[in-house]
Amino acid sequence: MSEKIIIFDTTLRDGEQSPGASMNTEEKIQIALALERLGVDVMEAGFAASSNGDFEAINKIAQIVKNSSVCSLARCVENDIIQAAKALEPAEKKRIHTFIATSPIHMEFKLKKSPDEVLKTAVKNVKLAKSLCDDVEFSCEDALRSDISFLKEMADAVYEAGASTLNLPDTVGYRIPQEMYEFFKIMSEYTKGKLILSAHNHNDLGLATANTLAAILGGARQIEVTLNGLGERAGNSALEEAVMAIKTRKDAFSNFYTQINTKEIYPSSKLLSNIIGVWPQPNKAIVGKNAFTHESGIHQDGVLKHPETYEIMKASDIGLVQDNLILGKHSGRAAFKDKLKILGFNLNDEELNRAFNDFKELCDKKKEVFDDDLIAIISAESVKIEEKFKLINLQVSDCTQALASAAISLECDNEIIKEAAIGDGVIDAIFKVIDRASKVNGFLQDYKVNAVSKGKDALAQVSVKVSFEGQKAIIGNGLDLDTMQASAKAYLAALNSYISMNK
Repeated sequence: MSEKIIIFDTTLRDGEQSPGASMNTEEKIQIALALERLGVDVMEAGFAASSNGDFEAINKIAQIVKNSSVCSLARCVENDIIQAAKALEPAEKKRIHTFIATSPIHMEFKLKKSPDEVLKTAVKNVKLAKSLCDDVEFSCEDALRSDISFLKEMADAVYEAGASTLNLPDTVGYRIPQEMYEFFKIMSEYTKGKLILSAHNHNDLGLATANTLAAILGGARQIEVTLNGLGERAGNSALEEAVMAIKTRKDAFSNFYTQINTKEIYPSSKLLSNIIGVWPQPNKAIVGKNAFTHESGIHQDGVLKHPETYEIMKASDIGLVQDNLILGKHSGRAAFKDKLKILGFNLNDEELNRAFNDFKELCDKKKEVFDDDLIAIISAESVKIEEKFKLINLQVSDCTQALASAAISLECDNEIIKEAAIGDGVIDAIFKVIDRASKVNGFLQDYKVNAVSKGKDALAQVSVKVSFEGQKAIIGNGLDLDTMQASAKAYLAALNSYISMNK
């Protein structure tokens, strides 16, 4: 009889801690809905006690998500757990995930507590969490560098206190697969099924997914993963890699299955990339743009004769579909709707109308619209927030022997604001004129341009990371055929997000 592997996705919590991957509330909601379509069992929506923004995002996700369990992280601190419970209150299915470090180095230098004090703190707070939420997960931070006898003692204690899941994370990505297998085998044999054992592996040595799969073979029945392998430092085990390994290698994982709808993997990956402006490297397993590309003549010949000569999985398995339906300016709404279904988007009538209008505008400027163009414009449309400042017009000028300049017209509170500025290059001039018109000063920390598809008329996707008024940096994304227009839209998106988050 096959056993289910619980997929615990932490893109919205651990993934968002990746440098440059912060999201506003509306963006987090879109990712949460994508995760629900993907079929994750549990989504860790954030850390409620860490900020008002995280609390609000968790609470709104808890109101909207119905099929997945919504989880909040909490330290073994009374207020953390109370805030987590309050944020999760509207959720139909919910989980509190509380943790404390258990390795000697963490207990001595970070917590400055004895093992006995750590144990008592864990028990006290698991009991509190259990009194506020039926489903409690407990994590031993840095478990893979902890003394295993202490972990056994901790497992018994938190089970008695009410925890149903015990997470044993490789917090610093230190272990290798054989060690991971043996560790989980020991803990699995000791706990005898009383607790669901969970694996949460970081990728510091590039072994996160391999370690996650080894943990399953050793006894883990929950794995903690992120889309695109996003996460702190080198990231976490990638959801798409672990899930597709289980699906593809049925010989090695014949006793296990997940409930993930794998056809939602590619759309979910693209949505995340479009929102945070961080794209997987081209050779990234499963979702990299080269993952199903063959340039070698020998490989091409083999694939044409029989796909399985060089492809161990189908692109269609992850929702990457190559079809013969080419869209252009003469395409109608029905063909457009069918194409979106093929790409994994199911829009309501209002969303379809907005997307179709954006598509038609693009068709007037671009000869051929590719799948990636459609994914980009629909993703951009789905995460729009309230626009305090709206771009009406932008004019730029540059010359090798003169200063660059930008003139802009913005709409704000039904009034038109016009300003001009010079800068060290056109982009600098654009950002300076927006600062001048909005009277909000921003400091640019990062700027990226990505061609959405192929061709000279490819859409430009610009991502900026901006700190306004010295506060935490915010990501903004802009999409346009003109890179200057896309840059202005990206900067304004970051500005509007900053204003929305600081009302």
